[in-house]
Amino acid sequence: MPRKLLRKLFPNPDKLKEHKHLQFLGDTLHLPYLWHLNRRNVASAFAIGLFCMWIPIPFQSIIAALLAVFFRANLPLAVVLVFVTNPVTMPPMLYGAYLVGAAIVGHPPAGFNFEPSLDWLMNGLILIWKPFLLGIFITAVLSSLAGYYGVHLLWRLHMLKHLKERRERKQRKSPPPANDQDSAD
Repeated sequence: MPRKLLRKLFPNPDKLKEHKHLQFLGDTLHLPYLWHLNRRNVASAFAIGLFCMWIPIPFQSIIAALLAVFFRANLPLAVVLVFVTNPVTMPPMLYGAYLVGAAIVGHPPAGFNFEPSLDWLMNGLILIWKPFLLGIFITAVLSSLAGYYGVHLLWRLHMLKHLKERRERKQRKSPPPANDQDSAD
């Protein structure tokens, strides 16, 4: 079951509480709902992590952790999901978000030449900031909703499969019902 695998991969809350750099959080890491693996906490963590991965600033994981505490979601899962974006995946994702925003605003994407310089960031980004931020917001919300409802759907399908298997095992173990005519003889 995925829950057992995730528990092995997640950090131990007791060890995190003892970590010297996390002492400033106090009892926050002791809150049990930050570590639960139930449908609500996992779905909320997916929504938070997939939303925060679109934020084009450093330290997205800190934002995800704060939102996980605020919305009572699974903390490790929310933080780990932010790392879908990395230096390799971020540029195409952000360009795709810009294309989504440009399509919604209604003007064709600007034919700009990207240069990794402060000058381009100040002058080039000023031309595309509206469709860029709109596209980021829309893709963040859509991926967040897809993650939230996708987890609910997958969890439900898993539970239905589990219940079906349980019923089949129970039917195999139970003897067939006795015939009433045989007992009357």
